[in-house]
Amino acid sequence: MSLTAAVKDELARVVVEKQSARKAEVAATLRFAGGLHIISGRIVVEAELDQGVAARRLRETVRECYGHQADIIVVSGNGLRKGNRYVVRVIREGESLARQTGLLDARGRPVRGLPPQIVSAGVAEATAAWRGAFLAHGSLTEPGRSTALEVTCPGPEAALALVGAARRMSILAKAREVRGIDRVVIRDGEAISQMLTRLGAHDAVMVWEERRMRREVRGTANRLANFDDANLRRSARAAVAAGARVERAFEILGDDVAEHLRQAGRLRLEHKQASLEELGQLSDPPLTKDAVAGRIRRLLAMADRRAAELGIPDTEAGLSPDLLDL
Repeated sequence: MSLTAAVKDELARVVVEKQSARKAEVAATLRFAGGLHIISGRIVVEAELDQGVAARRLRETVRECYGHQADIIVVSGNGLRKGNRYVVRVIREGESLARQTGLLDARGRPVRGLPPQIVSAGVAEATAAWRGAFLAHGSLTEPGRSTALEVTCPGPEAALALVGAARRMSILAKAREVRGIDRVVIRDGEAISQMLTRLGAHDAVMVWEERRMRREVRGTANRLANFDDANLRRSARAAVAAGARVERAFEILGDDVAEHLRQAGRLRLEHKQASLEELGQLSDPPLTKDAVAGRIRRLLAMADRRAAELGIPDTEAGLSPDLLDL
């Protein structure tokens, strides 16, 4: 089962006692999953859902809260749409249900956003509205670079109303239009966890948090491994470049080199892949890496000055461009 399906399955089983919250969930589900149709001169209310348990929940809540009988029609998947779809349809007294749930206003005109009784209600109703919207058209992506909890909206007014409902729960959500489709998106990981917990998907949020943590740990380990690998490659190239320069320095200076500088240079040539710290440990007597680096630096500086006086190539003359960049 996908993460989105797991969340919807759990949300469809959440027990809600408060009557106004149950009505808010029904209104949001109908607004985001369905619409109004006129069949044989009568207004019919429909909502299309992708979970059978969510469809049964909507049917039962409509019956218990409003006293209307709803039918469930199963539409088999085909082509682009895999999996069954479940259409909850209220034919008898459809107009009455539309007015009761706020899909129609007092003058019989369709409401574009969420009904006023939800927009102006409290946190419980805002939470229920989000639960209904997610059951209707919500999705949750796996933790990663493009993590998001998203709800597809029937229009910009509904999107803004859903953003306002999230704000009442102290959760930041953003409305955006993508290729002509309005969506409400939550991208922050903590905010997603908070929203799932508010809606009642406690098992799903534990699974999501576990995958999120595993992803972050794996990402950190990969970054550290790449960093260490890059440092090792850079150190090895720097040692090769230093060895080539020391060899050229001995050619330029000949025997005119102080013994302590010659010793440091020979260590560099004999142990081309060793770090400065390792060279210091190989020295007799042992030296610190700063002492080794200082002696090699003075040796190269002497050779470069002598090369300039003689008008011959200096210690960097034989280095390739990539080694010169180090």
